[in-house]
Amino acid sequence: MVNPFKIAVIPGDGIGPEVIAEGVKVLKYIQSVDESVSFEFEYFPWGCEYYVEHGKMMDDDGIERLKQFDAIYLGAVGYPGVPDHISLWDLLLRIRKSFDQYVNVRPIKLLNGAPTVLKDVTPEDINMLVIRENSEGEYAGAGDRLFQGKPHEVALQTGVFSRKGTERIIRYAFDIAQKEKRSLTSISKANALNYSMVFWDEVFEEVSKDYPDVETHSYLVDAASMFFVMDPKRFEVVVTSNLFGDIITDLGAGITGGMGLAAGANLNPERDFPSMFEPIHGSAPDIAGKQIANPLATLWSASQMLEFFGQNEWAEKVLSLIEKMLVDKTVLTPDLGGTASTSEVGDHMVQLLKQL
Repeated sequence: MVNPFKIAVIPGDGIGPEVIAEGVKVLKYIQSVDESVSFEFEYFPWGCEYYVEHGKMMDDDGIERLKQFDAIYLGAVGYPGVPDHISLWDLLLRIRKSFDQYVNVRPIKLLNGAPTVLKDVTPEDINMLVIRENSEGEYAGAGDRLFQGKPHEVALQTGVFSRKGTERIIRYAFDIAQKEKRSLTSISKANALNYSMVFWDEVFEEVSKDYPDVETHSYLVDAASMFFVMDPKRFEVVVTSNLFGDIITDLGAGITGGMGLAAGANLNPERDFPSMFEPIHGSAPDIAGKQIANPLATLWSASQMLEFFGQNEWAEKVLSLIEKMLVDKTVLTPDLGGTASTSEVGDHMVQLLKQL
């Protein structure tokens, strides 16, 4: 009997429970046909709807309880009436920071069959991997509010860039670029942020000397945003800060089929703590309960989880079948021009896996 991978499932709010159910459905099918793979799921009801009832986003001992798991599978967080800064800081960032999930991995890849707003581009033109610093930077939570409510009120938000945090994310990106024999592009804004981003660029240059075989480039974030749209093929592996990574990956989703195809992984590479895998489309409360939410991003994040567990063959199968579904166009949700329900998409993925 193989030891199971222990997965904490947080379906969350809005469409979260609907899409996460399809990811779990696929993972359960995989373990049913492969005796070398086993999963053990435990569900937690945390999120904004939990906050409305209990006044907190998660149980007081939530972090301690999550420590025992190998991974966290998150559906979505967000609910009308709960401010975004509460949902972000009291659940998502609390998990990321508590478990030192300092690597955020977002594939920006135009799959065959996926729609794009760009003209005359092919899947070969958009195939990048964005490595985002995920633990400090602009989301470190350092700052203050002075003289609140007075005419001279001041808000201070401090970006925190430690040498340890900056170097380890840049080195992680270099390792991937070297392994995959791809170029690495750093995105910063040193001409305006004359402390943090000058420091980032200096560390990038220092680390690059340890990887002479990796082709490197460096862009200001505004220019990079333009080239994401005008010439995306120039980017292969990308490394950037917390805030810039948050912004450019949503731009990347916009040119590769929309948020319904946007997956993300929050990794603790040393595996001292669990990593977290999630679609990043949000809770979409306006369509919650209608069974029209696109679960493909959730399936893609399940593929990322399988890869993290060393199940590369299954990870590749799931991603290739997402692509097949996009090409066939017979079982897709309305956002991709189809008429299928959320659960029908998950069922179809299972049927395609059976055919393999």
